[in-house]
Amino acid sequence: MTGPLRVGVIGCADIAVRRMLPAFAACPDIRVAAVASRDPAKARQIAERFHCRPVHGYDELLQQDDIQAVYVPLPAALHARWTEAALNTGRHVLAEKPLSMDHRSTRELLQLADTRGLVLMENVMFVHHHRHRDVRRLLADGAIGELRALHAAFTIPAPPDGDIRHDPELGGGALADVGIYPIRAALHFLGPELDVLGARLVQGAGRQVETSGAALLSTPGGITAQLTFGMEHAYRSSYELWGSEGSITVDRAFTPPADHVPVIRLHRGGTAEEIRLAPQDQVAATVAAFAAAARAGTGPDPGDTLRQAELLDEVRQFASRREPIG
Repeated sequence: MTGPLRVGVIGCADIAVRRMLPAFAACPDIRVAAVASRDPAKARQIAERFHCRPVHGYDELLQQDDIQAVYVPLPAALHARWTEAALNTGRHVLAEKPLSMDHRSTRELLQLADTRGLVLMENVMFVHHHRHRDVRRLLADGAIGELRALHAAFTIPAPPDGDIRHDPELGGGALADVGIYPIRAALHFLGPELDVLGARLVQGAGRQVETSGAALLSTPGGITAQLTFGMEHAYRSSYELWGSEGSITVDRAFTPPADHVPVIRLHRGGTAEEIRLAPQDQVAATVAAFAAAARAGTGPDPGDTLRQAELLDEVRQFASRREPIG
């Protein structure tokens, strides 16, 4: 591959316009070639803003000869369909999370990408922020002794009534939208051998999807992960790791602004230390990682993406054994 990666965008979702398209435009290794919408006027408006070609319809975008990769920011229920379509036309794909609505479909998509020699990357951005790498290093160095437990939470205020996250037909619900973050944090720090010991999903009054929930996971060695998520709450985005000799706390963990000064709070021996890091734009870091993977022809290890999908299904299945609250 020579020159910048030419990316086509399927859909004009808020996350695409507000975060991803500006990051694509700012990345020297990417050129936004086209943006597609079912609304021609909207495609023209967004394309003019980002100096690219407007395309009417998603199928039409996949017919464009100059596109090497596709970004899929559609509602969750449409991710699998358009990711598969893009892979079948020989394009690398960056798709919003979750990659699909069940682990079987996720496995099939990952296998398709592997078979065709293409990069398929799920857009879980916080794992590309350097703060979590430094937390892993502290754990490996024994900064808090032997790890005993992880507590992680991601909660947000209620989206507007007409938001797609309230629509079950479009893949809405708190588990896939915000629960995915603490689940991925558990995978990131505890590894893939996690069992779901308990789970509860709560359907808010007048809603057709779960609006909050909690899950208890454990490793074979007994390290537990207590996870809380919801989308009718005060904002919370944090995790805490407890060890035999101390603890690590991280706030603004999953969606920090680009100019946010990351802080790792380390508690041990009766003292507290704040480790301050340089700001990092995790959106830009994610975009750069995708461009590098596409250029190399080798994407990230798909293991975490697949195990994450399995855990989402396992949490939902465990919760369904009990009568839903709501």
